[in-house]
Formats: sequence, structure tokens, C-alpha cells
Amino acid sequence: MLFLIAEWLGFDGVLNLVRYQTFRVGATLITALFIGLLIGPKFINMLRVRQGKGQPIREDGPQSHLAKRGTPTMGGLMILVSLVLSLLLWMDLSSPLVWACLAVTTGFGLIGFLDDYDKVSKASHKGVSGKVRLLLEFVIAGAAAWIIVSEIDTTFVYVPFFNNLGFELGPIYYLFAATVIVGFGNAVNLTDGLDGLATMPVIIAAGTFALIAYLVGRVDYSEYLGIPYVEGAGELAVFCGAIMGAGLAFLWFNAPPAAVFMGDTGSLALGGALGAVAVASHHEIVLLIVGGLFVVETASVIIQVFWFKRTGKRVFRMAPIHHHFEQLGWSESTVVIRFWIVSIVLALAGLATLKLR
Repeated sequence: MLFLIAEWLGFDGVLNLVRYQTFRVGATLITALFIGLLIGPKFINMLRVRQGKGQPIREDGPQSHLAKRGTPTMGGLMILVSLVLSLLLWMDLSSPLVWACLAVTTGFGLIGFLDDYDKVSKASHKGVSGKVRLLLEFVIAGAAAWIIVSEIDTTFVYVPFFNNLGFELGPIYYLFAATVIVGFGNAVNLTDGLDGLATMPVIIAAGTFALIAYLVGRVDYSEYLGIPYVEGAGELAVFCGAIMGAGLAFLWFNAPPAAVFMGDTGSLALGGALGAVAVASHHEIVLLIVGGLFVVETASVIIQVFWFKRTGKRVFRMAPIHHHFEQLGWSESTVVIRFWIVSIVLALAGLATLKLR
């Protein structure tokens, strides 16, 4: 909104700052952080009153988690409110790429909200049927993929570390893009099992893709680095700034011992947002590196289920893999901080793909 107002006034005087995406990334981050910190206490109190017993805690999970009973969930609503308000304030409202990513974020957030509401109201872990969830997620992701492809006009998937190497997928790209978005939505959802575990890696990944999107959206930088140029992708950096600010505000209240859980409302939304940004910035494979922690968490669940069905034995003491380390005797804070370190290393590896080719 402010961008359009500044544009209408000719970017005169101090409004000239609004012209620059780098300024708006910082402004969006700070705005989202401020909104989240402002609404947080009252929001958490409202959730606590309305939910009563809070998020159901699994009896077959780590025994240390039973002490978290009564902690309210659906804190992802806090993230969505601060993200959306700050983004609408600072983004270029004419950007189809940002609108596509925002549609995925809010759409996945709504699916997560329905799932959380079902769990809390029925005091059950089941929630919405997995098949129904996946169907709705693919519909939303497919629509977003269509908007993105219509805007960037390519279905080519680039391979990192090489100049102009990749695959032309044609119509199959829509399924590929939707799978990336849905896959990361659920990967972040699986990772969200400890206080702060999913939030900081999402913030790190969003910061990494803010830089990638900015470089991809510049003809000069993309040509110099040998990466695909995507017109309008720079505006996605502003979107990533909103994710970072909203995530930091939520982390303030989610730091151990958590006053609120983000629930599927937040984890599905944030994961879907990362997937959508990767597709819109044409760095889908790089997301597998930057978000490698989420990939490993998901792989641990797939391996555990597959191997148990075939042999009746478990590869890990408990899945997802963060619970495995808890069972080995690591404290929750140790697991979380070490996984954060892994996320930082993976983000640096992802950034290295911009130059090492």
C-alpha cells in the first residue's frame, strides 16, 4: 500500500526510500516483528481461555513433553496476522509472484487451522483426514504454480553448481512445483515438535531466499552469477522479510518453556511459503539444500515407517529424528540449538550454489 502511495506521489523526498526493495525488506521485517510482539500477549491469553486444555500431547511421545500439557496451540494465527498486515503495508501490490506466495501461505494456514481446531475440540491427535489435507494442499499449490508459470513463462528446472544446466519439464512442471510446495509445507509441519525447533530454521531459510530472490530479480547480478533471471522476483525478498519478522516475534513467545505452540496453522503455512518462494524464484533444488533439515526430518519418518512395516524393527528410537536424539539423552534445548547450527551451515551451502558453478 505504501509503495503505491509513494509511486502515486512520484517517490518524492523521503518516499524515495520506498522505491528500494532492500529498504522495504527491512521495513517489512521490523513491522511484522512489532505487530507480532504487540498482539502476542493478548492473543496467547485468548487462545488459553478458549482452548482450555490446549494442544493434546501424545502419550507415546517423549515423557518430558507431558509437562507441556495445557499449552495453547494455533499460535500460527499470530504469525499470519503479523505477516499479512506488514506485507500488505510494504509490498508492491501489483506483484503476481508475491500474491501467489501469499495465497499459498494463507491457504495452507487455513488448512492447518482446521486441523488444529479439530484436534483441540475433540482432544484428539487425529485432526483432519490426511487424504483431505493433501488434496486441499495440492489444489492450492497447483493454482499458485499456474500463476507463477504464467508470470515467469518457463517450466525449466535449473541444477545448482552448473551454468544453465537443467531440465525442461513442460506440463509436468506444474506437478513438480506443487509437490515442492506441498512437500515443504508438510516437512516443516513434521519438524515442529520441539520449542523453537522449526521457527528458527524457517527464519534462516527465509533470510537465505530473501538474498536469492533479490539477486535473481536483478539482471546485472543474475548475469554475473550465472543464475536464472526472473523478472519481478526481487519483490519476493520483501515477502521473506515478512516471514522473518513474524517468525522472530513468534519465537519470543515460543522460546522454552513455550507459552504457545504454532500448531499446523503456522507450520503448514510457513513451509508452504518457503516452497512457493523457491518455485517463484526458480531455485527449487536449492531449497532442498537450504531446507535440508526439514528434508532429513521428513526422510527419517519415511524410513522409520517403511522399515518397520517390512521388518517390524525401528531404524531410529523415535521419529521424526529430533525425538531420536531426545531418546539418546540429549536435552530439548541441546537438540534445538544444534539443529539451528545445522540450518545455518545448510543455508551457507545453499548460498554457495550462487557462485560455485
